[in-house]
Amino acid sequence: MPGNVPPVADERSGLLAFLDQQRQGVRNAAYGLTDEQARLAPTASSLTVGGLVKHLAQMERNWVSIMLREPGQAVDYEDGFRLREDETLAEVLADYAKAAEETAAAVAGIEDMGRPVPVPKGVPWFPDDVEHWSVRWVLLHLIEETARHAGHADIVREGVDGATCWPLMAAAEGWPATPWVQPWQPATAGERPA
Repeated sequence: MPGNVPPVADERSGLLAFLDQQRQGVRNAAYGLTDEQARLAPTASSLTVGGLVKHLAQMERNWVSIMLREPGQAVDYEDGFRLREDETLAEVLADYAKAAEETAAAVAGIEDMGRPVPVPKGVPWFPDDVEHWSVRWVLLHLIEETARHAGHADIVREGVDGATCWPLMAAAEGWPATPWVQPWQPATAGERPA
């Protein structure tokens, strides 16, 4: 993932490319973490990098179900924010990648990005006076939600070991060291990276 989305040919590919850019930011925040580190909540909140990855996969699947007018998965909302002891970071990252593939396949099967998507009723944070969103709106919402949690993941990751976005991206992508960015490296025993 370069620092910017490459040029896009059309609306559909643009929305999916910007969504994937935000997903990659989340994956970068998880880069190099152990399962134990992925469970750490080093800030005032209870958010963890592993829990955020798990939540984002569940959230994306839920919205795709709404978009396709299919029943959603029954999930425990609170559990969706926790990387349990019987789960690994690698597993939830693989599931997140699978959710992304499912989203791309679902969107590829929809001809009209303006196709109405019924607003679920009885959900306190959904408007009662709006009957439909569009597929386009759902994708924009997925970008927004993923970007919000990518920011959370960045803050949590920095609290875990001091690593930040650009050095993590450089390490994940194998960039050479430059005067502007040094790829992240794991700390040696007893050391916290600057």
